[in-house]
Order: sequence, then C-alpha cells, then structure tokens
Amino acid sequence: MRDVCNTARGEVLLAIDGREMRLCVTLGALAELEGAFDAGSLSELGERLAHLTANDLITVLAALVAGGGDAMSARALAAARIDPKAAAEAIAQAFSAAFDG
Repeated sequence: MRDVCNTARGEVLLAIDGREMRLCVTLGALAELEGAFDAGSLSELGERLAHLTANDLITVLAALVAGGGDAMSARALAAARIDPKAAAEAIAQAFSAAFDG
C-alpha cells in the first residue's frame, strides 16, 4: 500500500530503499539547512540550494525526511537505494509546494 501524503501540507513522496517516505519543508528543516550550509537568511539558503553537490543532496534529504515525520541520518541515506534524479525532483517539488503553493 502506498503511503498517504498530505499535499496541502506540502508533502512529497520519495522511494528510499523501496519504501515511500514523505518529504516536507518545515521551519525546523529550514533552520537545520541554514545551519548546515552556514546561510544567514532564506535568500542565501535558496542561492546555496541552487547548486547542490551529492553530499548536499543527502543533507537536504535528511532534513526533509525529518520534516515529513521520519528520521534518517545522512549516513543511512548515503547507504540507501535512492534514484538521484527522483530525489532532486522530489526536493524541488517540496520546496515549490512550501514557497509557491
């Protein structure tokens, strides 16, 4: 059975190790990312997120998975089966839902 995602809350699903996980941009996720990327504002964070490395992608996924209600360490995510293109698209959709929706 496919997990339910609350699109009104801005949740997006991503398959991680064959399990649908919810990603969600929350205030806590944004604060975590500001700290991780040493961003002084949301606009600085947005600029930084426009040019993600693979390590950055894992950091963002960890924050958004936590925002979706689960916790997975960056180490666990690095070892997980995740389609990189699907991950990038899910992250973009989550941020779009949070800021454009």
